Amino acid sequence: MNMSPETYKKYADARAPKSPIAKDCFRAFLVGGLICAAAQGLVQLYTRVFGLSKDDAGLLASATLVLITVVLTGLGVFDRIARFAGAGTLIPITGFANAVVSPAIDSHSEGLILGVGAKIFSVAGPVLLYGTLAGSAWGVIYYIITLVQKVM
Repeated sequence: MNMSPETYKKYADARAPKSPIAKDCFRAFLVGGLICAAAQGLVQLYTRVFGLSKDDAGLLASATLVLITVVLTGLGVFDRIARFAGAGTLIPITGFANAVVSPAIDSHSEGLILGVGAKIFSVAGPVLLYGTLAGSAWGVIYYIITLVQKVM
């Protein structure tokens, strides 16, 4: 079949399932909000019950969220939550933990070195690389701007 790009686009659009955008946004908002509320609850628990400082409680809450995400990913539960919530599970700490653990679990059968060790950062590695580069670039730009402001 020989089609022009415009004809093919019309053909594909007519047969593609329509995305329930409002429902997807609601689910993402709901689950993302629940994750954030749980994190805030952990901070409150760690400050009020265990007497930690707010900074220490925030760090411990983040570590707890990573641990919960790792366990849920290992059990296959996090993937079901992500299918339901979509982008709602991409709260940075939980989404990043899932992105690190998933390839490690998938490649476990290949061994600890060539499987897990080689592929653990296959998804998160580019995020780390380009996040670090972008942060460094913005740091240099900020430094130059502050130098220029001091001279003026």
